[in-house]
Amino acid sequence: MKVKVRTYIEKDLPEMIRIWNEVVEEGIAFPQEEYLTTETGARFFADQTYSAVAVDTDTEQICGLYILHPNNVGRCGHICNASYAVASELRGLHVGEALVSDCLVQGRLQGFQILQFNAVVASNLPARQLYQRLGFKQLGVIPNGFRMKDGHYEDICPYYHEL
Repeated sequence: MKVKVRTYIEKDLPEMIRIWNEVVEEGIAFPQEEYLTTETGARFFADQTYSAVAVDTDTEQICGLYILHPNNVGRCGHICNASYAVASELRGLHVGEALVSDCLVQGRLQGFQILQFNAVVASNLPARQLYQRLGFKQLGVIPNGFRMKDGHYEDICPYYHEL
């Protein structure tokens, strides 16, 4: 499968919302607990600094997405944050790597200097290995920083990458 990452367009929204909600439902990666609807999803993706989709170039199937936005304001406004979602049936096929790599470029193009992840769940080893392979540095560990769907808590590992 060959994947191209591009800016999302309106017709992508139903699949973007489905994939996003799939990750929310799993309850092991995103802090969000509420699902996006057609209305809230359109507003959510439009309100980001940049939203993109990964598309299979052979089938035009949307494989995943990311959002990019400021991590903070004012004197910390040069730091951005991002979230990634890959369709569950396509995980392990390097879609996430394409998304993160594109996000590093877009972050710089959008004027940010640092990409920071606040809450990577420690047990999310595929994501953590990808971030390390792409040059991210782990900032430490926040014990019990993430409440999993089943109610137990896991550590989170903040990461950053200079752009």
